[in-house]
Amino acid sequence: MDPTMTPTVVDFPLRGVWMAPNTPAKQIPSHGTDALGQRYAYDFVGVDPQVSGRRFYRSNPLRYLLFGVPLEDCYGWGQPIFSATAGTVVHAVDGWPERNPVHPLRDLAIMLKNGWTFDAKGATDLRPLTGNAVIVESSEGYAVYAHAQKGSVRVAVGDRVVPGQLLAHVGHSGNSTAPHLHFHLMDREDARVAQGIPCCFRAYEVLQEGVWHPVQNGIPGPAEIIRKL
Repeated sequence: MDPTMTPTVVDFPLRGVWMAPNTPAKQIPSHGTDALGQRYAYDFVGVDPQVSGRRFYRSNPLRYLLFGVPLEDCYGWGQPIFSATAGTVVHAVDGWPERNPVHPLRDLAIMLKNGWTFDAKGATDLRPLTGNAVIVESSEGYAVYAHAQKGSVRVAVGDRVVPGQLLAHVGHSGNSTAPHLHFHLMDREDARVAQGIPCCFRAYEVLQEGVWHPVQNGIPGPAEIIRKL
């Protein structure tokens, strides 16, 4: 994290067991770009700590590589997303399709195409990147929750929310290579001109040598398995 900035503390927006393959603990910008306010963004992928290789799916790796896996076989898909802050919903979009099954080559090709061709500053429709998404305006900044499951968004623009309130469910919509939650804070509602705000999470646990250890005001690392009960 940028040593000149103090991370904003927010609640962890998920429950269950997760990994953060893209996190500001790994690199900054965490997604390789400052576009769309993503400088300090996180991706959270559901995992089973008992499964070797920390896969996000229940099927065997060969099937995933050859045929893909259905969404319902992915640990994180359909899991609830909770508000990390109090605030007001300023953006709530649903109805963008998910790709089923999840296939590594197809999803990677779509991601690379978007990376090369999508005009983040000039675009009027960000759904090809964000998929189904919610943005909450709060005193901490604008909290972005992206790639939600189609049909799962439970809030509307103008709704007041509190920490822990259900917003949507984890999905595979938009620029996604696996069902996951993309989360970040930014300094304004319009992501096309927003700057990222660093944030950390008030409380969660990390698995170390088979034992869960509590963490306060932490930034999950890319190799850590974390959970929130």
